[in-house]
Amino acid sequence: MTALWHRTGPTIPVSPSEPTPLGRRYDTVVVGAGLTGLVTAVLLCRAGQRVAVLEARTVGAVTTGHTTGKLSLLQGSVFSQVRRHVGDEALFAYAEANREGQAWMVRELERLGLPIDRRDAVTYANGEDHLDALERELEACRVAGVDARWADDTGLPFATAGAITLDDQVQLQPIEVLAALAAEVLERGGEIHERRRVHGVEEDGDALQVQTAGGVVSADRCVLATGVPILDRGLFFARLEPSRSFVTAYDVPEDRIPRGMHISIDAPDRSLRTARGTDGETLVVVGGGAHTTGRGGDTVRTLAELDAWAQQKLGAGPRVTWWAAQDYQRHASLPFAGPLAGGHGRIFTATGYDKWGMTNAVAASLVIVSQMLGGRLDWADTMRHAGPGVAGVADAVRVNAEVAAHVAVDWTKAVLSGSGAADLAEGEGAIVREGARPVAVSRVDGKLCRVSAVCTHLGGIVNWNPAERSWDCPLHASRFSATGEVLEGPAVRNLAAVDDDRSAAEG
Repeated sequence: MTALWHRTGPTIPVSPSEPTPLGRRYDTVVVGAGLTGLVTAVLLCRAGQRVAVLEARTVGAVTTGHTTGKLSLLQGSVFSQVRRHVGDEALFAYAEANREGQAWMVRELERLGLPIDRRDAVTYANGEDHLDALERELEACRVAGVDARWADDTGLPFATAGAITLDDQVQLQPIEVLAALAAEVLERGGEIHERRRVHGVEEDGDALQVQTAGGVVSADRCVLATGVPILDRGLFFARLEPSRSFVTAYDVPEDRIPRGMHISIDAPDRSLRTARGTDGETLVVVGGGAHTTGRGGDTVRTLAELDAWAQQKLGAGPRVTWWAAQDYQRHASLPFAGPLAGGHGRIFTATGYDKWGMTNAVAASLVIVSQMLGGRLDWADTMRHAGPGVAGVADAVRVNAEVAAHVAVDWTKAVLSGSGAADLAEGEGAIVREGARPVAVSRVDGKLCRVSAVCTHLGGIVNWNPAERSWDCPLHASRFSATGEVLEGPAVRNLAAVDDDRSAAEG
């Protein structure tokens, strides 16, 4: 699977592989080269700082390169959820943050001469029993100062029970944006180093020691722009609910191509937009199948359901490509951007964009850079001091109870599983017992892969994701390849090979 954005986007410039940044000292090291990391790096470079970006894989390899790319203030049911959790004042601040993020990005697109593909955003209900949810979202938009309205025409080729719309929003090609940002970082003397996985950050006198598999990089400050913080300080993994969704792209008859950017407020969860294919043709991008990472069940069937829906509703042809993306929601329903607990004001992080990272990532970068340089953003102060409320506390209790249940049930299943290597077909995976040790066994590209089934973050038992052929942890959403390499999540070390007596391999 290759995301459409990677297929059609430009090559992203990075620093040469040699010399490495090891042993040098920077004003700021940014960990992660998605939208949050690169916007932060650009802003700090503009302020005259010496900046290095360390990316564990490649630029845009995780969420930003796999998003649906909607730069929109109409965000499904997010505004009404924020209002329910933290009230009107914090809701207005959240809207201001997204307005700032959207406006900054549009200005950059104009400055860079990149296309600004303006579309109406539409949130629709499949069934009449969810019209009240639309009404709540419309009222929340009005409280937030967002000029949404009831939609007389959805621009969809199928019937809906009702919809609300917001004019003049924007859809992006995310890799084009990352490439432009990366180029500016390099032009201003910053550095971007790929395949530099960070394992930890420690204080050493007046410096931070950013620890990688290849050595140490020193900095005055560090920004963790990694989706979920890779340091467990502040226990963010227990305050976030991960969600993974699939995205597919199709050829669709001209008269059935949606004209705007659409998202459903009820089941089946669907997100739609258009995009250019490799030959310049118009494709329809369809997102859906949201599930808690590691608990997705038969993900191959989920993809097939997306195909069937696209064929039925849009008259789509065969799937052109597909991919998947992961994001996180805080139990307070508001994103977080600021200093990490225990970092003494020198380690910053951002998380909890709840699938709306095109606006929220930019807003988070503005917050972090403002705090680092001594500025102030009133909306950021309001969001920071908004408590989770009763609804947020209830969500936190529910999610962590589910995590605790998975710890007990999955370990019990692993202990009771059969021993020895499983007789697996291509693309299959299973947990087996070898002695007292649970082992994750899969067959990929004809090769039998055997790694520890114990997640290197907090010891959960991983589950096989057959569509993506990955091992996903149902506790806090760390993901690993069939051969054990970390793909994303809070884990920073690979799953051990079963013949390796160590509990974790170096990643």
